[in-house]
Amino acid sequence: MANFLSKVLSFGADKDIKAFEKIATQITNLEPQMQAMSDEELRGQTKKFKERYAKGESLDDLLPEAFATVREASVRTTGLRHFDVQLVGGIALHKG
Repeated sequence: MANFLSKVLSFGADKDIKAFEKIATQITNLEPQMQAMSDEELRGQTKKFKERYAKGESLDDLLPEAFATVREASVRTTGLRHFDVQLVGGIALHKG
């Protein structure tokens, strides 16, 4: 019974997770671009994101680049890199 209930409650979740994993791959693919930025360029990303959002770009469109920026900032400031599963969790929270 518990197995059946678990399957019913998670119906469609696998599809969502696969979509989130694709976005996490996009974020990872941006890593070399972020690593090549100076600290000043990385800090400037926030202003660019705000400008792009103000011009009509959606948060969903900005998400991969924004998450890649945060991931690189974390590496530079704490020496810790977000795991892909953490990115997937953040994407899920964003999507609601």
